[in-house]
Amino acid sequence: MDAILDYMGWVKSMENHGRGPGTIRYTRILSDFFIYVIHKGIAWEKIFTVDTLEAFQNYSGDKGACRALRALSDYLFSNGKIDQPLQVSRSEPPLPDIYEHYLLYHAQSLQPSARHLRAVRRILGLLHGYMQRHNMRLPALKIEHLDAFLATFKVSHNTRRIYCYHLKGFLRHLYHEQKVIKRDLAPLLVGPPQFAQTKLPKFLRPKQVKKLFDSLTFSNPTQIRTYAMVHLAYSLGLRPVEISRITLDDISFQKGELTLSERKMCNPMALPLPEKTIKAIALYVSKGRPKSPSRNLFLTHHFPYHPVSATTVIGHISKVMKQAGLPSSAYWLRHTYAQNLLHLGRSIYEVKEMMGHQNIQSTHRYLHINIELMRKVLFDEEL
Repeated sequence: MDAILDYMGWVKSMENHGRGPGTIRYTRILSDFFIYVIHKGIAWEKIFTVDTLEAFQNYSGDKGACRALRALSDYLFSNGKIDQPLQVSRSEPPLPDIYEHYLLYHAQSLQPSARHLRAVRRILGLLHGYMQRHNMRLPALKIEHLDAFLATFKVSHNTRRIYCYHLKGFLRHLYHEQKVIKRDLAPLLVGPPQFAQTKLPKFLRPKQVKKLFDSLTFSNPTQIRTYAMVHLAYSLGLRPVEISRITLDDISFQKGELTLSERKMCNPMALPLPEKTIKAIALYVSKGRPKSPSRNLFLTHHFPYHPVSATTVIGHISKVMKQAGLPSSAYWLRHTYAQNLLHLGRSIYEVKEMMGHQNIQSTHRYLHINIELMRKVLFDEEL
C-alpha cells in the first residue's frame, strides 16, 4: 500500500502539469490489485510477474490493468524498490509456416519496427482467414481473389494503399522466393487510382539550412534533444527510425564515430561524426538526457523514461522546421545529405552505401534533382 500511495502521489503531481494518466481510474485499478494481492497472499517478489498480471486481468476484467501495473512497476524499478520492471510481450497467434517464413524474412532483411511487423502480421492473418472461409489455397491465388479480399475493408484510400503495400511484399516472396504461385501478382495489385505517384526527393537549399539551424534554441531538455536529432539527420542522412535506435554504446567520442548496428537491410556500418554533431550529442547527454538505466541515446522526458519512437523523431524535427518557416519535413534533411554528397563529387555507388539503400534504383532518384550533376554527366557542361 505504501508503494501504491507513493506512486499515486507522483501521478497526481504529473497530472497537475498535464503529463500524468487519469488519477481516478488508476487509483481504482491499483486499489483492486492491492485487495487481490492480499486476498491471494502473493509474496512481494512475485507481485510484478506476468503470471500475476494475467491472473489479475482475468479476475478484474479491466482492460486498463496491464497499463496501470506496468506504470507502477516502472516507477518502483526506477526508485530501486524492485529488481526489474514488469515485462509484457505481445504474443500473436502463429500463422501457417509459409506466412511465418515470410515474416521472418521480412524482419531480417528490412529491420522494420515492431509496430510495422504487427501491421504486416495482421493483414496476412486476415488474408489467411479469408482464404480459409472460401476454401482457397495459395497456389490457386488469383488477382480477382485479392481484389475481392481488399473489397471487404471499409477503410480510407490511404489505409487501403498500406494494405496493398504489405500484400505486395508477400506476393513477391511467394513468386520469387517460394515459387508457390506461377505469376507475380504484386504489379497487378494496384488498389484505388493514385495520382502524381512519382514524387522526387525534396531537399533544403543552403540558405534554408542556415535558417533552420539559426532558429534552434536550447532553453529546455526537449529542445536540446531536438538539436542533436537535427544534426544527426542533416550531417549523416539518418532515417528517423535509425536515430531512434541509437544507443550510448554506438557512439565513440574518442574516435568520432557512430556505429549503426541496426541499419535497414542488415547493413551495419561506422560513420564519421562531424565535430558539431559530436558537440550536439555531448550537450544532450550532459544537459538534456534524463537519468535512466536504458542504453538508448534518446529518451522521453516524462516518467517512465522510454526510448523515443521514430514518430517522435519525425514530429519534433518537423516542428522546428515549421517554426523556422520551412515547408518541409524530417526526411528533407536526409535528402539534403544525399544532395551534398553528390555535389561533393561522390559517385552514385558511394551515395548508395552512405544512405544505406538496398538497391541503386533508390539512389538514382536523387540524380533527377541534382541538375548541376546531370548536366555535367550528360553533357560534360558546367553551370
